[in-house]
Amino acid sequence: MLRVGLTGGIGSGKSTVARLLAENGAVVVDADKLAREVLEPGSEGLAEVVKAFGEDVLNADGALDRAALAAKAFATEEARQTLNGITHPRIGALTGQRMAEAPEDAIVVHDIPLLVERDMAAVYHLVVVVYADSRTRLERLVGSRGMDRSDAEKRIAAQATDEQRRAVADVWLDNSGEVPDVTVLWDRLVGFEKNVRTRSYASGSPLVVPYDEQWPAQARRLARRISLAAGGRHVEHIGSTSVPGLAAKDVLDFQVAVEDMEAADGLREALAQAGFPYVGPYGDTPRGEGDWSKRLHAGADPGRRVNLHLRVEGAANWRWAVDFRDWLRHDAQAREEYANVKLELSQRFAADADGFAYGEAKDPWMAAAVERVRAYRDGQES
Repeated sequence: MLRVGLTGGIGSGKSTVARLLAENGAVVVDADKLAREVLEPGSEGLAEVVKAFGEDVLNADGALDRAALAAKAFATEEARQTLNGITHPRIGALTGQRMAEAPEDAIVVHDIPLLVERDMAAVYHLVVVVYADSRTRLERLVGSRGMDRSDAEKRIAAQATDEQRRAVADVWLDNSGEVPDVTVLWDRLVGFEKNVRTRSYASGSPLVVPYDEQWPAQARRLARRISLAAGGRHVEHIGSTSVPGLAAKDVLDFQVAVEDMEAADGLREALAQAGFPYVGPYGDTPRGEGDWSKRLHAGADPGRRVNLHLRVEGAANWRWAVDFRDWLRHDAQAREEYANVKLELSQRFAADADGFAYGEAKDPWMAAAVERVRAYRDGQES
């Protein structure tokens, strides 16, 4: 199944987005509803809350008085952590149960307010952040929900900042005014789910575009996701999109360091489940002596193409990928030359469905660059 993390600050309107996705066919797992469920009358969770915060957090009928609990739990950081320690493990267990009950081809949207605060972004195939400015959120909480203004301000202040949410957002939906249209997002999720299920990857023609300032942030998010799936192994952003200012295909390349090809093969299933299916065993074009074998995976997300190269750490091709990237970062003339070559070939092979012919056509320039890269590396090491 496809796991989508949906988050946003209190009052941002993420529940509205969750409803729209559910209307399209998503299975929504609502963390707030589960939080209420684990504190129902007679539950172990409620008993622990009463023990920690006192009998006065209960109504006369024995149900939880949420306003009374909030007044205590959000008064101090220590109190908030106490409540989280009681509820989060129970909510987590119930979340796992609900996700396991979803069909294999489901698009599961986990509506979770504290995704950023709990550092959970890497466990999802995609993270969607619903945004509304703080003034709008405050007006919604006070006007629509009838929340005390001071309490609303405390709730907002206790949550992640907009900058922290942007750092994890694969998709950013602005809900400050009109309700956002989720049609494009839903189409992306449908394609993503199908590719994950069928072990297919997103491909396209070798269109070279100007450098995108968003590439580094996108790469950081994906590198964390890949590293988690790869058992914590080191992941590096390589290739043209890793070179500031360089025109490139809108494809992020990553290199995963493995001990040997057997270890790479052992990661095949975990990477596929994380959205990076196996493409095949490949040998990089040799640029000198040494081992140039690798395993190639690619991204299943039709909205963000990815190439994932598993190479033995320290091997010739592993070193070449790093040296070539760093040389281009250092040498402005080389960047300009390479950009011109790529742009010309991009136009020549515009009809190339998968980009392989484009890659082969670059080889003469790459081969001619070997001595220049080696000279750069030797200069750095001396």
